[in-house]
Amino acid sequence: MYRLPSLAIMSVAVTMSVAQVADKPGNAHPLGVGAKVPDAALMTAKGGKTTLKKILGGKPTVLIFYRGDWCPYCNSHLAEMNKIEGDLTRLGYQIVALTPDLPQEITKTVGRQKLDYSIYSDSKADALKKFGVAFRLDDGTFGMYKSKYNVDLERSSGQMHHILPVPSLFVINKAGVITFAHSNPDYKVRMSGEDVLKAAKVGM
Repeated sequence: MYRLPSLAIMSVAVTMSVAQVADKPGNAHPLGVGAKVPDAALMTAKGGKTTLKKILGGKPTVLIFYRGDWCPYCNSHLAEMNKIEGDLTRLGYQIVALTPDLPQEITKTVGRQKLDYSIYSDSKADALKKFGVAFRLDDGTFGMYKSKYNVDLERSSGQMHHILPVPSLFVINKAGVITFAHSNPDYKVRMSGEDVLKAAKVGM
């Protein structure tokens, strides 16, 4: 039997989407196993309007929430997921990634990483809130990111909400139900490709 990674904080109970924003990553309440995936308004990398329901299209999906193109840990994880994209496709899955970044930032990410799957913009944090992975960066950290690392969240998202996702990964079946959920307030901790494949096989 597949065991969930011990270092990660998992959401394994059914929780309702309350569209809230936590004050810090550790206070977020991600949707858990058995929850029905909510619909959300998103934008394509080309700036067109779409919805999560349309993107999922009744297809088994590995759904990833990441912080942005400016985050090296996110970029490393996106690249690792790209390595197993073929394996997931053979299992019948698609990979979909969501980020607060604007479409033009997504274009940079896809081009640099040479990704074979699609990324969508959730700049207004609609999906982030509904999945319970949203938290608002405090003013001190926002200022530090901007002054020390030249990371301007308002520029990258086009919004002034300062909302980021707790990095999360959900395995969703064709009925739109979550069969596996992984979130960790420590943004440095991500699932390995091997563990994602195991979770996908269990969720079939």
